Amino acid sequence: MIAELNRLIELVEDSLTENLHVPVVATELGTTEYNLRRMFSSLAGMPLSEYIRRRRMTLAAADVLGDGDLLSIPVRYGYGSTEAFSRAFRSVHGVTPGDVRRDGGPLRTQPQLRFRLTVEGNTTMDTRISERPAFRLVGHAARVPLIHQGINPHIQAHIASLPAEEHDRLKGLGNTEPAGLLQVSADVDPDYAEGSELTYLHGVAINATAGLPEDLHAIEVPAGTWAVFRTEGEYPSTLQSFWAATATEWFPSNPWRLRPGPSIVAILDRADDFSTATCELWLPVEHG
Repeated sequence: MIAELNRLIELVEDSLTENLHVPVVATELGTTEYNLRRMFSSLAGMPLSEYIRRRRMTLAAADVLGDGDLLSIPVRYGYGSTEAFSRAFRSVHGVTPGDVRRDGGPLRTQPQLRFRLTVEGNTTMDTRISERPAFRLVGHAARVPLIHQGINPHIQAHIASLPAEEHDRLKGLGNTEPAGLLQVSADVDPDYAEGSELTYLHGVAINATAGLPEDLHAIEVPAGTWAVFRTEGEYPSTLQSFWAATATEWFPSNPWRLRPGPSIVAILDRADDFSTATCELWLPVEHG
């Protein structure tokens, strides 16, 4: 994975004035677009599209500082209009190309990334691989923004809106693994960009052949392989730290890659005030 990402960086540099066709690149690197984008965003801390935009605007700044025609620069970097180029330039540098041509700055440089695997061994990851037949995730769903750290208030409000008896009803419906009440994230942006919308489902897992109550949302999950990570500690910080560690430590060290599908958190046990919890994080994977 580390070698694939570094090759991706090289290809980005070779195509800063062209369109980079990520699906084609992923195939050439022997992986999938989904896995490539998710691993990049997890390790780089930004979506691949944002990194490309920053690198393009870093190079474009040098052209803006030159003596050439400002109107020709947007075309060179693949923008169809000076307005679109100016918006992208301003989003990176905080000023317009005209301001930079006149004042010489300020400019913000995005250095070229280089990925390295650092083995520290400070996170023991209790993991198992589970082959699961097709099943359904059923419950109450809502569209919410993605938040990487801390409690997501939109998810919190969604759960709080459900009466206590509904939680008990859902528990009674669950009849397969992952067990218990589940926190499901689906339709997540492949770049895993903070603020992008996802479908959050509060519910349970049932057999694919089980009946579906008409008032519940459902996500059909095909048969496949799952990496299951068990975590214990402060909630949600410990869970979020382990989630990040799957990208920085587990996936680069194991012959598995992410595949499209929902990510699932099963709460196995928790304190009364939910300050601590024992959880299982289920991630859909395939052999790399």
